[in-house]
Amino acid sequence: MTSSRQHLGRWGEDKAAAWYRAQGWEVLDRNWRGPGGELDLVLGRGGTVVFCEVKTRSSDAYGHPAEAVDRRKQQRIRRLAVQWLRQHPAPAAKLRFDVACVLKGRLEVLEGAF
Repeated sequence: MTSSRQHLGRWGEDKAAAWYRAQGWEVLDRNWRGPGGELDLVLGRGGTVVFCEVKTRSSDAYGHPAEAVDRRKQQRIRRLAVQWLRQHPAPAAKLRFDVACVLKGRLEVLEGAF
């Protein structure tokens, strides 16, 4: 991955994390690495844990950012969420999987995307 793509991705994650904080969520983890991948954002609020995949694009030339979170990617995120929960037990937590899409600088959060 090129340095400019890494910078763009980090910027998108910063934007998404700021949005969640403004909504009253606590960032529990960021760029958490486990066997088989990485969780972009893990957030908590009132007994709910959200695992958020952030996709940032400067244009829609390759489609909408949410399209990059296909079934295979969703399964990987679910497996990583189980690993994260084993390390960070959350009593009676509700789980949610979101996708934060940053396209041309605009943020759209798809809550409960999968």
